[in-house]
Amino acid sequence: MTAEMKLGIHVGYWQRDPEDRTETVLAAERLGYDSVFTAEAYGSDAFTPLTWYAARTSTIRLGTSVVQMSARTPAATAMHALTLDALSGGRVILGIGASGPQVVEGWYGVPFPKPLARTREYIDILRRVWRREEPVTSEGPHYPLPYPGGTGLGKPLKSIVHPVRPEIPIYLGAEGPKNIALAAELAQGWLPLFIDPTRIEPLFGEALAGRPDGFEIAATVTTIVTDDLASALEFAKIPLAFYIGGMGARDRNFHLDLIGRLGYAEQAARVQELFLDGRRAEAIKAVPDELADSISLLGPIGRIKERLALWRDSPITTLLIAGVHDEPTLRALKELVDG
Repeated sequence: MTAEMKLGIHVGYWQRDPEDRTETVLAAERLGYDSVFTAEAYGSDAFTPLTWYAARTSTIRLGTSVVQMSARTPAATAMHALTLDALSGGRVILGIGASGPQVVEGWYGVPFPKPLARTREYIDILRRVWRREEPVTSEGPHYPLPYPGGTGLGKPLKSIVHPVRPEIPIYLGAEGPKNIALAAELAQGWLPLFIDPTRIEPLFGEALAGRPDGFEIAATVTTIVTDDLASALEFAKIPLAFYIGGMGARDRNFHLDLIGRLGYAEQAARVQELFLDGRRAEAIKAVPDELADSISLLGPIGRIKERLALWRDSPITTLLIAGVHDEPTLRALKELVDG
């Protein structure tokens, strides 16, 4: 059970000019929300919008959920994070993730194999850069430094910038037990996606058993406050259908695997089939209402208040509210959580 649950907002991907969420972020900061998180897939990046919001705020923490490891070398990600951390006065939370082979190999053009080993190596280099204890080296095999080839002139280097914090918090986006266990071992937090709070302990309790004191679990939760529960459910199904059907290959989709672990393997397979056949409206309808409801906060404010108890009784430490952009609703949710 979480003694004191924090609230953040997740503004997702930036896609077009009208999606400047500055007013939402400012409202969240005024109301005492803990953090704002941005995302990236294969369009906009996560750091640029976060920097935009950082320049307009002063206290709210700034998180990425998540930056994809294959998009940048570890040194490049370390540079992004330490620069923004300095400019924002030490407010960055670096959420990273391995993504999947469809994006890694299809978009970034680099190999996907051994994501756990790559993640371990990536995190080690990030921390070596920030600590500045010595020139950064790594034996690889995924990110060897200096590069063992080329001109042969590569040399170990140390950041010319002294980071504001030598230990920027790292949260790991993870869906499978092995990756979640890695987060508990190496990171300061876990960023679950599509999570039923009542299933965390049964499914992932063993993976989380080794987490240290202060370990954060910051869950993104689609939130729709409305008297029309049926419409809210239909809206909440849209991202589920997209991730189950479109964010992965037919025979390798980590989101599909997660939904299977939650108890909806047969229904998820049907959603994927419909989506990949181009029948997207049918795919959305095929997402079970119970699944969409279990991972979201939907309906009238009274119903959301009741369902918040499920999240409080879970190991989750922060709710990242997704889909709410107006200050009155943000205020109402904050009042519910504060009790």
